[in-house]
Amino acid sequence: MDYVIDSNTLPPRPVEGDTAEVRRVFDRSNGCERLEQAVLTYAPGRSLPQVVEDGQQEVFYVVSGRGALDVDGEAHALEPGTGVYLVAGETATIDNPGPEPLVLVGVRAPEDREPARGERRVTVRFDEQPEQRADDHRTFRLLVNEDAGCFDVTQFIGIVQPYRAPDHSHPYDEVGYIVEGEGIAHIAGKQTPIGPGSCFHLPPEEVHCIENTGPAVMRIMGVFHPSGSPASRSYDAAAGN
Repeated sequence: MDYVIDSNTLPPRPVEGDTAEVRRVFDRSNGCERLEQAVLTYAPGRSLPQVVEDGQQEVFYVVSGRGALDVDGEAHALEPGTGVYLVAGETATIDNPGPEPLVLVGVRAPEDREPARGERRVTVRFDEQPEQRADDHRTFRLLVNEDAGCFDVTQFIGIVQPYRAPDHSHPYDEVGYIVEGEGIAHIAGKQTPIGPGSCFHLPPEEVHCIENTGPAVMRIMGVFHPSGSPASRSYDAAAGN
């Protein structure tokens, strides 16, 4: 099982006839049973249409670049810090006006339950979400969750001050992407340096710590299943449970 992979080291796989290149990071082949994570880079132009498969849902996060997402004929602006939520049966295309590439992190998850009662939102922007506190050194902002009409997964941005948190675990399956900052991932007895583009997978109950060793904040985009709160812990060394 792979816990930490630097997406920058993965060879991009062009999609024939498309503007997209895909770096597949986590899926069943390396121990991530329920979530599939990939980094997608779109060159200037209009992508081929993609349909979300039955029984699946997809969330994305815009890392860099600007463009537009067309979902069944309705346009949605894309800019850094935007979360995206697509449901089964929707058809989406990406328009990148250029000249810079448009980089997204995508996570595919099973659609297990009925849609949430919250208003259906295709895009959610980081700057528009309230900051919530997880502990004295960490805050987070929710992007995609039940408030966007998604009952199965939670997408959030974690903001970590320079600090090594106590070892802990969560009850959910999580994948993450380092947006900003540098540090060390302490997972399964291994210490792995991480920085922008590093991805990690945390199976349920896996004891871990993401340490920020840099001089400034670290920003982490996380997606976990089933949905819940980024602050929830099933084990916390600091609390002794």
